[in-house]
Amino acid sequence: MSHHATGLLLQRVRNHALILIAGAAGLLPCLKTHAQIAVDLGAAAPFSVLAGAGITVAASGTSTIEGDIGSYPTLSITGLENVILGGINHAGDSTTQSAKESLLTAYNAAAAQIAPAPSVGIFDLAGATLTSGVYRADVAYELNGSLILDGGGDSNSVWIFQSDTTLTTGSGSQISLINGAQASHIFWQIGSSATLGTNSVFAGSILALESITATDGAQIDGGLYALNGAVTLDNNQISVVPEPGSALLLGYGVALLVSKRRRKARPVRSLSTAI
Repeated sequence: MSHHATGLLLQRVRNHALILIAGAAGLLPCLKTHAQIAVDLGAAAPFSVLAGAGITVAASGTSTIEGDIGSYPTLSITGLENVILGGINHAGDSTTQSAKESLLTAYNAAAAQIAPAPSVGIFDLAGATLTSGVYRADVAYELNGSLILDGGGDSNSVWIFQSDTTLTTGSGSQISLINGAQASHIFWQIGSSATLGTNSVFAGSILALESITATDGAQIDGGLYALNGAVTLDNNQISVVPEPGSALLLGYGVALLVSKRRRKARPVRSLSTAI
């Protein structure tokens, strides 16, 4: 066999290997797209805790909540004597109702963004370092260790994590932000419920279709937004995440139209309708 023929054969082998690697990568539980858009929280942005079926604060310790709180249509908020509240308790007033409408829009916008092939099985993010992008798990996300989000020097970097079911973080788990990554640009769109483990450190806004539970000592640099379910707190520290700047939202409408063409998402049409 000539050197030329040998070279062609080797090149074909390399190309075939690259195709196999790319195909295998498509089976990974979580993959990134090349473009993502910040989710506009609208009237929900000033809220640290926003629920659909009430808010409960355990008496085991004192929870610190920097932003506003509210719940609608279930108005029940119990355990306020165990809260240091930096914002306003809107209960179920018109401000809360407007925030819930914005939350529904934000949830659907996060769900509509395009991600690569979905996962199979539960995916644990522990040990990963992720740059900005849209990530999707077809079932559940877990975090039983440390997750690093790397902004790559760009303070406008955005992360969107999508799950059809649950998010669960383990005791002592941690999300670390480096190189310009900001909690206000991290969004977790969860198709069921989320549970944050004891003494865990979490970053980003959770937009859950159902309930959110923060167990003893969990710290959240972000907001807890439960569309239809309750939010349960226990000796937590919760920081309000400001609404993303307008620069991040430029072109949002055009990109969302493109997203709708590329992926037939099934939006939540009311606060009591599940996907």
